[in-house]
Amino acid sequence: MGHVSSLRGLGVRVLCAVALVAGIGGSVGAQTRPTTFKDPRPPKVNQLQKMAPATPKEYRGLRAHAAPRPLAKGAVTEDVTSFLGSRRDLRSSETPLRTVWPASGPPLLWEMRRGVSYASPVVKGDRLVYIHRVGDKAHVECLQTTTGKRYWRFSYPCTYKGRYIRNSGSRATPVISDGLVYVHGVEGMLHCLELTTGRVAWKRNLKLEFDAPDNFFGMVSSPIIYGNLLIQNLGARRGPCVAAFDKTSGRLVWGTGTKWGASCSSPVIGSVHGQDKLFVLAGGESRPPKGGLMVLDPKTGALDFDYPFRSRTFESVVASVPVVGRDWVFLSSAYGVGSAVLSLKKDGGFERWWHSRSVGLQFSNGIHVDGRMFVVDGSSDRAGAVVCLDAKTGKEVFRTDLDWEETVLLNGKKRKVSFSVGEGSLLQIPDGFLCLGDNGHLLALQLTPTGVKIRSRSWLFKANETWTPLVVSHGLLFVCQNKKERFGTEPPRLLCYDLRGQN
Repeated sequence: MGHVSSLRGLGVRVLCAVALVAGIGGSVGAQTRPTTFKDPRPPKVNQLQKMAPATPKEYRGLRAHAAPRPLAKGAVTEDVTSFLGSRRDLRSSETPLRTVWPASGPPLLWEMRRGVSYASPVVKGDRLVYIHRVGDKAHVECLQTTTGKRYWRFSYPCTYKGRYIRNSGSRATPVISDGLVYVHGVEGMLHCLELTTGRVAWKRNLKLEFDAPDNFFGMVSSPIIYGNLLIQNLGARRGPCVAAFDKTSGRLVWGTGTKWGASCSSPVIGSVHGQDKLFVLAGGESRPPKGGLMVLDPKTGALDFDYPFRSRTFESVVASVPVVGRDWVFLSSAYGVGSAVLSLKKDGGFERWWHSRSVGLQFSNGIHVDGRMFVVDGSSDRAGAVVCLDAKTGKEVFRTDLDWEETVLLNGKKRKVSFSVGEGSLLQIPDGFLCLGDNGHLLALQLTPTGVKIRSRSWLFKANETWTPLVVSHGLLFVCQNKKERFGTEPPRLLCYDLRGQN
């Protein structure tokens, strides 16, 4: 989700209703100063003594299959330390990557049996951090990327019960910065852990301290780091809606907003007209439904403007992350809302370039490439297409349906069943796109002037709710299987594949 967010793979299955999208243009003469919020309970910071990093060890639930091939000479690699990538844009610069593989898929290196979660893993160097829930405990795992062996595990109690889906595990993706890991749990626990040891530097219970409601799916939004700030879409009942904490001490630095709750969307930072701006799509459970875009100064929390962008449907969520262009921002939401692009003015105002209900993303996220938006427009377990939109006009450049047949064993008989990418996700790589379908299919896609072509396709596992975005780091591909297989026996797993290519 993380952010499912992110969710990062969450949604309420209800009928869409007419959208509430107010305002075509607006102008703000000066920023709105953030409301002064008192920190209800500043956390205690633990004085951590230096310790040698742990040695990775095997554990029950780990299955090793192979070692990765060496990285190619001159390979470009990067860490993925946040939801949707370190730049939060679903774009990877890693190369070379193999995009042609057999029907069985790329080589599987290792797999970890896991509990329930929609979160993505994050990677720093040879360390991968992942959060999931088993029984009444949430586990934060730190694993060696190439082997899956465990450096450390940190666990804490978790009693959250979801109202709409059985998966009551973590939604938000951790974030890594300056040797620390920040983990926002589904029930509102925020932990700051030392990356090398897993020891607690500080912790907060945001739900209790700030009176933050569960909303439809618990705490979903994945935090983001900006300088020395940890910024979170908090959604406290009496504010703040957005809060920034000192990342070394956990104390509240600023808070902004009282009229909208926390959404399932995660905040993003973008540079507009030479200035850094914070973009937050807010909107939790409320009658009538309220929410929309908040554009803020990430240093102070001062509000440039807000823009209503929320369905009239009560049982609806805002989950897709805003995509920031050079001087514009792309918004998308399901339940009849659709998509829109706002042009951002230097004075802090905006103009709406376009709004269309032809594409509305529930919890998948768009990718901006050279003035065009690429999205997966699909429905869970049903149809899905890769769509390219002109960011300035909203015109559909192309739409490529991605569907096929698979042979499955059903009630002891082989049958052909139609599949599609459904509510899938994209990751841009230098040689095209990787695509993960919501039933466990992995595709390598090549762009053409009129659409996309499938270079490779494989069925990694036969499980639906595959909503967690792909992660590629140091030539390794990490994939989350979120449910037990429908046409097989494998339980939920975190899987690592070798995508390392040759020059």
